Amino acid sequence: MLATLPGRTQGLGLITEPLLKDLHTGHIAYATINLWATLLGAAFCFPAGWLIDRIGLRTVSTALVLLLGVTVWRMSVFAGGVAGLFLLLLLTRALGQSALSVVSITAVGKSFGRRVGFAMGVYSFLLSIFFVMAFIVVGASVSGRGWRVAWGQIAAALVFVIAPLTLLFLRENPGATAAVEPAAIQPSEVGNASISFGLHQALRTAVFWIFGLATALFGIVSSGLGLFNEAVLAEHGFDQKTFHIFLAVTTFAGLLGQLLCGWLALRHPMQKLMGVALLIYSLALGMLPFVKTFAHLWSFAVLIGSAGGFITVIFFAIWSHAFGRAHLGRIQGAAQILTVLASAIGPLLFARCVALTGSYTPLLLGLALVVLVLGIAAWNVSMPKLAPAVDETIPNPSSVQLRS
Repeated sequence: MLATLPGRTQGLGLITEPLLKDLHTGHIAYATINLWATLLGAAFCFPAGWLIDRIGLRTVSTALVLLLGVTVWRMSVFAGGVAGLFLLLLLTRALGQSALSVVSITAVGKSFGRRVGFAMGVYSFLLSIFFVMAFIVVGASVSGRGWRVAWGQIAAALVFVIAPLTLLFLRENPGATAAVEPAAIQPSEVGNASISFGLHQALRTAVFWIFGLATALFGIVSSGLGLFNEAVLAEHGFDQKTFHIFLAVTTFAGLLGQLLCGWLALRHPMQKLMGVALLIYSLALGMLPFVKTFAHLWSFAVLIGSAGGFITVIFFAIWSHAFGRAHLGRIQGAAQILTVLASAIGPLLFARCVALTGSYTPLLLGLALVVLVLGIAAWNVSMPKLAPAVDETIPNPSSVQLRS
């Protein structure tokens, strides 16, 4: 997942200003290019998941890392032009933010059984630590040697370090991809990892849409606040220094939330954990318009940071837990599409709201209400009954249903 850095908003944000200055491109043009590159790049989530299920994690992972490395290198020597910049941004978004993210999350989901929630908690914690370290290292390189050198260094790391490590050490649990024919299933095999939902079956469940839309809403808020966080806090009288401290507090709260959620997932149903997390997230969003003091601000930071940590872990873990692992790549890809689209739409919604009303408050209160409704739905939803894994490219008349 760390390899997706050059395809993510936060990673591209490290080079935005020097890149625009170097290529003589304006902010509006770049924002428009980035929006369409992100939206179109989301389409790569599904084929990435399909390839994982068909070919395997190691081959797909290695190929994507190599392709992303070549793309980042090409961007580091790019001379200019709107069409060329759009193509390079599209490829970094598609290969990094979309396809490689699906691969990374699916790798963990396919590798653990009932303890997937705990594994995802540790995974999310380490991911946050690694990204913080990468921001520091890449940021220093951009400041000291320029964005082209920094991007060239990332390309070299992808091709000569991460790709070989992936090829040599990534191993997939064979049972995670073995589909079982309905006639071969014995009662004792119910609950086995090889008994799974296909994508079409998953899309017909309430679990997929409740958890998918809940995480998409989280993506809308996190991307919108992430881009305009300083402006939102300034609306309530807080300066830039306070904003920087606020980021540190929310990051720390998010890390603790990830570890706590991973531990709780061993003991409590994920739908209950998601319901509580969304309730806290709704409370935080509804609280923000009324934040006036530092006590209010730090309370808000802890609430939204910890709830975000919970939501992240559950999003990573819920798909294999609810639908099994045989078709996890395709299911994970479909879910990832929702989050990528949300990350593209979020900043636009926040910008439109403040342009129309002069404040972020109407949007925040509206989102708080929708998040609350989804939280109630998540608390009450039932996990689907696991059915035999079916190759969805071949018609199968069986309608056998087995209780998990």
